Amino acid sequence: MQENKENFCSGLGNKEMTFSFEKWLDHPLLKQHHQHLFEQSNWRIDSLPISAQSFLLASFLHEYHTPLLLIAENIKKTNELALGLECWGQPYLILPEIEPASTGVLVDPTLLAERLRTAYRLLDFSSGAIITTEQAIAEALPSPGLLKEKRQPIRVGDTLDRSILMEKLIDAGYERVDTVDCRGQFTVRGAIIDIFCWDSLYPLRTEWEGNRIVSLRHFNPITQRSFKPIAESFVCFFNIEEIEKGKSSLYDYLPKTILTFWSTAPIIPAPDVPIHFESHLFLESPKGDWFHQERRWQLFLTELGRWIEKKWEVIIFVNNEGEESRLKEILNNQGISTEKILFYRSPLLKGFSWPAAKLAILTDAEIFGRYQNQKILLHGQENKDYQQKPSSSDIFEQWKEGDIVVHLQHGICKFMGIKTMDGTNSEMVELEFDQKAKLYVPIDQAYLISRYIGGTKKLPKLDSLGGTRWIRAKNAAQKAVTDLAERFLKINAEREVLEGFAFPKDDHWQREFEEAFIYEETPDQLKAIEETKQDMESKKPMDRLICGDVGFGKTEVAIRAIFKAIMGGKQAVFLAPTTVLAKQHFNTLTERFADYPIRTALLCRFVKNSEEKETLCGLKNGTIDVVVGTHRLLSTDVEFKNLGLIVIDEEQRFGVLQKEKWKERFRLIDVLLLSATPIPRTLYLAMAGARDMSLIETPPPNRYPIETIVGPYDERIIRQAIERELNRGGQVYFLHNRIKTIEKVASRIKALLPSIKLDIGHGRMKKHELEEVMERFIEGKTDVLLATSIIENGLDIPNANTIIIDRADLFGLADLYQLRGRVGRSNQKAYAYLLLPRDLFIQTDAKKRIRAMQEHSQLGAGFQIALRDLEIRGAGNLLGTSQSGHISSIGFELYCKLLKKAIRKIQGKETSSLNECRVSLDFLIPEPGGGRHALAYIPFSYMEKRQDRLHAYRQLAEALSLQELEEIKLSWKDRFGTWPEPVEYLFSIVEIRIIAASRGIERVETEGEKLKLMRNNEFLFTKQGKYPRLIEAEPKDKILQIKKWLETF
Repeated sequence: MQENKENFCSGLGNKEMTFSFEKWLDHPLLKQHHQHLFEQSNWRIDSLPISAQSFLLASFLHEYHTPLLLIAENIKKTNELALGLECWGQPYLILPEIEPASTGVLVDPTLLAERLRTAYRLLDFSSGAIITTEQAIAEALPSPGLLKEKRQPIRVGDTLDRSILMEKLIDAGYERVDTVDCRGQFTVRGAIIDIFCWDSLYPLRTEWEGNRIVSLRHFNPITQRSFKPIAESFVCFFNIEEIEKGKSSLYDYLPKTILTFWSTAPIIPAPDVPIHFESHLFLESPKGDWFHQERRWQLFLTELGRWIEKKWEVIIFVNNEGEESRLKEILNNQGISTEKILFYRSPLLKGFSWPAAKLAILTDAEIFGRYQNQKILLHGQENKDYQQKPSSSDIFEQWKEGDIVVHLQHGICKFMGIKTMDGTNSEMVELEFDQKAKLYVPIDQAYLISRYIGGTKKLPKLDSLGGTRWIRAKNAAQKAVTDLAERFLKINAEREVLEGFAFPKDDHWQREFEEAFIYEETPDQLKAIEETKQDMESKKPMDRLICGDVGFGKTEVAIRAIFKAIMGGKQAVFLAPTTVLAKQHFNTLTERFADYPIRTALLCRFVKNSEEKETLCGLKNGTIDVVVGTHRLLSTDVEFKNLGLIVIDEEQRFGVLQKEKWKERFRLIDVLLLSATPIPRTLYLAMAGARDMSLIETPPPNRYPIETIVGPYDERIIRQAIERELNRGGQVYFLHNRIKTIEKVASRIKALLPSIKLDIGHGRMKKHELEEVMERFIEGKTDVLLATSIIENGLDIPNANTIIIDRADLFGLADLYQLRGRVGRSNQKAYAYLLLPRDLFIQTDAKKRIRAMQEHSQLGAGFQIALRDLEIRGAGNLLGTSQSGHISSIGFELYCKLLKKAIRKIQGKETSSLNECRVSLDFLIPEPGGGRHALAYIPFSYMEKRQDRLHAYRQLAEALSLQELEEIKLSWKDRFGTWPEPVEYLFSIVEIRIIAASRGIERVETEGEKLKLMRNNEFLFTKQGKYPRLIEAEPKDKILQIKKWLETF
């Protein structure tokens, strides 16, 4: 079946780069070793370099197509071996171990699901490597026979009883939900049933006609859109919670005789003592940075020349075409012919040599000292389809009874639910104002209502129906946004007059440099890079702000801009708010520019006086191309020969005087500002044309979601969490937010784990002491950093992947979101432990709070709202404190609408907004029971859930173009099936509204045969001075006539 074909990975997509073993299979030594392997079932290969291990096993698999078991030391080594096999084009499966095994906390269901997925694929296992750990082998699995019973194939065209299918899902522990976004969930929407099976990478959307399946397709659980139609699949009815109770093991799935290779010394004695494989056969490539140090570089060139002269096979693994081109250029310039060197584009981690066969395999790790992060490998597949962020409207449509909302015309109120009015089928949104006054709004006018977001923790006072406060607040906000828009546009106009330096278009070095980037850029990142380059190529001095969360790729935008500036013959400055962050940026630039003749310098407290003098001299005479530093760079003694670009990281953390200082000094210099405080997309869109901004809101691919664990404060949990992280070579943040008791907590941790290296950091320490603590942690000299929340969030420490937050109940959701974001910035699985007092788990009145914590733990709606609160703070930073008051007064969404309108009005681009364009067609009515009139509404039979219908009406009201409307149609058809006639008429009304608004028409009405169109409060007439007439009888034909009339005005 189709799904079975996806059991194994065989290469990285670039098939012509798959390594060819035929030449090496003929080598007598390798054949001899292959035969030698059959003499013993257990082999230790831990003395071989890691890449040589995967090479040896891959060559064996290539020749014999037999199963083998590969036991790694830990999860990190598992991933390294898998990546090696993938580079050599060989199949594998990964059986993960269950983390965490801490007492009193829940097991990560994702890992249980991954073990189940691997177990199912083992049922058909015939050739390839199973990569796992001793711990994973020791953990139980269900029996193979039971798994076979619990899996049902389904195909397009099959006839199944839907009710029985749903019963079986519930019996298997699946949860019926409104929207499927996690494994173990299903939902029913009319003719659509969505299922996210425990053993699947992607959720499955099934479409039915009665009890017959008419379509199967995978969909993205974030966007809820389908992306891959399939002919057949499986539904797993095994209850994930039963996996740990299984009585079988991995060996029950394997052949009785299977070759086992230990990539590490066994902890548990094996049935046969593993024999050491001959370790002298393969040698590690010389370690070190051959490029940065000239002597090492010369040694590399000498060694490479010697290999070529002695007719060795030299193979260099590169990440992409750009890196290959650059390396060939460097070698050719050194007089080394690259014709006899083979280049393969595949991300091998490290090289090795095989002297007996005259084979040398190199990677950029050996040549440039660049050790790349691994990709996440889940059965050799990557979840690239998930790397999209839900739209802001999706996040806020799940209104709950009692939520504070804003009615456009009446003000701040409470959402009390959706009601069906007595005697009719009309659905109304019930709103409660001050003194319990009620207002009922037809559901098709839900666009008039938005969630209140004020950016403060204090709840606003409800407005009075018919009161004047709301009118005054709206008028004050209108004046404030007009003043703000004028200020922004004035600054923009002033910069338009100034003439700076126009950088040239990208040259071949720029293209090679960018192509050598070892990660995949996100669409947002590429857009930000392109916008930055366009600014730099313009004569107008650049003043662009790049906004985005930590780890979303802002620094890469800055690096490419700096490279472009240097290629254009200019110097660049990279300004950071702290010494630690400056040093981290310096290290990043040094590594990225290693292949090029670029001189990078650091100017901060860490630098010796002699080095500082040398740097100042180099900046003045132009021998230094880019300098990284703190506010020291703003001193008057820092002079530049030819400065062209300044990049300012975390610009919001610099004082007002410092900002004014650099704005005055660098008036004609291109300025690129980076901010890790995210801003809302609605504000970004509202300010289009008034402020040069780029928004990066898509997380990079190949990152695990952070596993968040809520539990009682228990020293066993703490010890096990720290031990597990240290055992896999990582580091731990321990957050304790009370300085008075932090030393006591340090003593307790040291008593639990006496051998660990622990540092303390808090706000009462001297600045240089705190920086030294952070520097030790970044360099990996500290195992555990015990700190208050003072530790800065801008640092990127990929090796720190566990954070323990003591008394998490004392933090708001927004704070927890930021704290949690300090981990999970690498390919390692990250953990956030939220520890609460034990009595909160006992007291009845605290259960709701704990349940809320657990609900928010998986980055669901709660954390998304928290993120939005952070974004509002970002908006305050960007717009100023006075504007924050207006945001609180009228709510953020309305504020953005007013700002956008003010900017467009000043620019002379004002048009009627959709919400101000009213469409009233007397031959269509928005509710059932209207006699002979045609209906234009969303029937209950099409969307059963009221929240879905509420969201749907708002979606339609907010569609700004026919293209957006088409996207909505596709989305509805995908999620809810083919729509009935009333929905088709509803789409027609929206289409008319969009066309009319684009022509400045604010009112479209029909009255019998008359068509009344109004623009600027005046009716539009034909040349004969009459209303346009509708002569058709059928609603569909009338709609076509209305569209034609709109095109004439």
